[in-house]
Amino acid sequence: MNKLLKALSVVTTLCMAVILLGGALVTKTGSGLGCGRQWPLCHGQIIPHPLTIETVIELSHRAASGLGGILVLALCIWCWIALKHVREARPLAVIAFVFLVLQALLGAAAVVWGQVALVMALHFGISLISFASVLLLTLLVFEVDRKFDSLSLRFGRTMLFHIYGILIYSYVVVYTGAYVRHTKSSLACASVPFCSNGSIGLPQDFYQWVQMGHRLAATLIFVWILIAFIHAFKHYRQQKVVFYSWLISFILITLQALSGALSVLSHLALGFALMHSLFISCLFGVLSYLAMLALRSQRNKKSMR
Repeated sequence: MNKLLKALSVVTTLCMAVILLGGALVTKTGSGLGCGRQWPLCHGQIIPHPLTIETVIELSHRAASGLGGILVLALCIWCWIALKHVREARPLAVIAFVFLVLQALLGAAAVVWGQVALVMALHFGISLISFASVLLLTLLVFEVDRKFDSLSLRFGRTMLFHIYGILIYSYVVVYTGAYVRHTKSSLACASVPFCSNGSIGLPQDFYQWVQMGHRLAATLIFVWILIAFIHAFKHYRQQKVVFYSWLISFILITLQALSGALSVLSHLALGFALMHSLFISCLFGVLSYLAMLALRSQRNKKSMR
């Protein structure tokens, strides 16, 4: 039974990652209307003919989302029953399923009523919450917290500030990146790190402001995570789950920055663009795990008073 639950949790997490990347692929390839303005049908059919590459990409994303919905529902029900002794399991199960449904509804609405940049940015953010919730459920299923003795963790005020602050701010950065993508501002500044052939200067139009706003937000989170990692290195090396979580976070944000720069310099090469989405999704998952441990630690501290 436990092996089946572990297998289901891993498959579901991978499927959620595919859904996130699939959504990015739909946007990057301009396949959002690959089925016209129809949902769930595609050009009035289940499988239309002839099939264009845009239609195949859109249909594949819909199929992955449908499979993901079934897997997430199964995982949530199973965790609700099997992990009822774990305080975080049931809230995570509800969040994972509810936000996956919201993501699907927003995607369907974008197809039927048209794609609005702010709404589509929200679509990715909601998908990210569902992915992080499924990832946390998977970590609970594998009892990763017990293996690292998370009940004995103690967080100082500075570390709590870094954990909660960076988690919230990373979500803001995600929206700025999604807004860049959905306003087609990705190549508004074709040089890195600044807009005008690498020289410092104010952006010249709306799209350049959107692009440079995202770059500024991304730079700030890179610096903040570096500061948090240095703090963890100085004070939390004995608490391995905390130290290694920040180390992984710093590696991910570095890869995120590199993939973003390479995406621009390669004129939106698909591989770099998809990696850019994958790295920020994984980073948000790691930060969410740290937040769960911090909340648990604070509850344990209060119960001991």
